[in-house]
Amino acid sequence: MTAPARPDLAGPLPPGSTIGILGGGQLGRMSALAAAALGYRCHVFAPEADSPGMQVAAARTVAGYEDAAALAAFAAAVDVVTFEFENVPAATLDILAPLVPCRPGVAALRTGQDRLAEKRFAESIGLAVAPWREVTSLAELHAAVAALGLPAVLKTTRLGYDGRGQAVLRGPEDLAPAFERLAPRPLVLEAFVPFEREVSAIAARGIDGRIVTFDATENRHAHHILDLSIAPAPVPAAVAAAARAAVARVAESLDLVGLVALEMFLLPDGRLLVNEMAPRPHNSGHWTMDACRIGQFEMHVRAVAGLPLPEPGRHHDAVMKNLVGPDSFARWPELAAMGDVALHLYGKAEARPGRKLGHATRLLPLGAVAEARDSGALSPL
Repeated sequence: MTAPARPDLAGPLPPGSTIGILGGGQLGRMSALAAAALGYRCHVFAPEADSPGMQVAAARTVAGYEDAAALAAFAAAVDVVTFEFENVPAATLDILAPLVPCRPGVAALRTGQDRLAEKRFAESIGLAVAPWREVTSLAELHAAVAALGLPAVLKTTRLGYDGRGQAVLRGPEDLAPAFERLAPRPLVLEAFVPFEREVSAIAARGIDGRIVTFDATENRHAHHILDLSIAPAPVPAAVAAAARAAVARVAESLDLVGLVALEMFLLPDGRLLVNEMAPRPHNSGHWTMDACRIGQFEMHVRAVAGLPLPEPGRHHDAVMKNLVGPDSFARWPELAAMGDVALHLYGKAEARPGRKLGHATRLLPLGAVAEARDSGALSPL
């Protein structure tokens, strides 16, 4: 049987083409909405029927990521495939890649879903990370603590996000309980980093190799979940430039087509240490939807569809607030009434504690963040 014709990898997808998205969360939802604005249809593949992405998709496949028959049918129905979170099994892309272009590719996915692979990759391209050790046994954990000292952070290498899958070790009595609780293994022990603040940067890379970066962002957390993002990050210009250069190096070295976000710790001496990477749109980039001419979701769609990547064109400073859990979400009518705030709700049916239900971005005049940094008067949402 003759394989269906596929678009030229070197050219843009014409309007009316279908972008397949693996994963149905809010990142898939906002990607699908951005794709629709550019004339594309989206087909979402996910195990959950009423996920946020499914609600806005032109087509839907409800199936497990290991369902080879469903994946083959999905590949036949779309022109390109991307993913909205990095916990899609790499084996899923192994099935799809011979059938349809997958952007970013499986190499980016495998790197982004494994903390050990991330650290080795970052070091291989000359980016600094906190001291770390691989841990496969309790004896190795004791040896790693002897080498790195306490306090330290023990993490799973896979499936951890928003503070899940990790434990802070403060004394010898913490080692055995943490090791028993955390899985899957191996684990990774990271030296505790006395950082000044967390910053992140996002890069997009097109099929022609062009890379554009968004302004570096400061991230503030509450209960291990991102609470506020401040853009541009109120840091020295050299630090912001170093953050953007680092994420551009990641995008180039992974040879990815799409988006990648890089979280970094800013040390008191001005150095940046890589914390984590994510080869897809990122929570810390949500402010770009309203403060830039081209936001992160449109840029992601442009990259995977083979369209040109202009500069983002930030026209406002911004403070983004995550709406996490029922108490925060209950503010939505108040936020919707604010003329300088853009409100985005994700369509999730249940407002559980710790669940990201939406976000709101306050738009500020250009230069307002720098002025607030100097005066100490930044007023978040």
